Amino acid sequence: MEYPGNLFVVAAPSGAGKSSLVSALLQVDSHLVVAVSHTTRAPRGQEQHGREYHFTTETAFRSMIERGEFLEWAEVHGNLYGTSRGAIEERITGGQDVVLEIDWQGALQIKRLFPNAVLVFILPPSWEELLQRLQRRGEDPPEVIAQRMVNARVEVSQARHFDFVIINASFETALFDLKAIVHSQRLKYRALQRSRPLVFGALSLD
Repeated sequence: MEYPGNLFVVAAPSGAGKSSLVSALLQVDSHLVVAVSHTTRAPRGQEQHGREYHFTTETAFRSMIERGEFLEWAEVHGNLYGTSRGAIEERITGGQDVVLEIDWQGALQIKRLFPNAVLVFILPPSWEELLQRLQRRGEDPPEVIAQRMVNARVEVSQARHFDFVIINASFETALFDLKAIVHSQRLKYRALQRSRPLVFGALSLD
């Protein structure tokens, strides 16, 4: 499927800094829009419905699955997460660049559906640092943090399947790397051909 917009998919284990990096990227790149996923988990902290996630019930979520409304969906940490098919297709076919924050399972599903999608995996600098970040976050009890660390071993092992990997040891450096990936993708020949067809046509390029 050819479409003028670029699709960026960012995945990471919980606590690696994925959401903070994507949020910072959106503040400095006005050409990017975020696709808000659906989830059955409860909101955390200051999260708002429709901003971080579309929070919904498991019954409503499974009804959306039956109607084929998700491009991908998965169960993560005991909760369901999914990406709306209509929201993504409408934006990228309209020429917008879209960024998704999803788990590695969903990222690989997206890549099969959209071969031009760019997959980015965020790694922590060490297991010790990841544990400290989860503890500093103060959102989960010890048993949940322990389970997140177990899950992180599986998640990190999937980084080899991604196009790019960023080690988030320094937030500023990781953000620079993420911006570089987005900018580089936009300058690729085929990406420009899709986004600037009039220019390529005028120059008789194919």
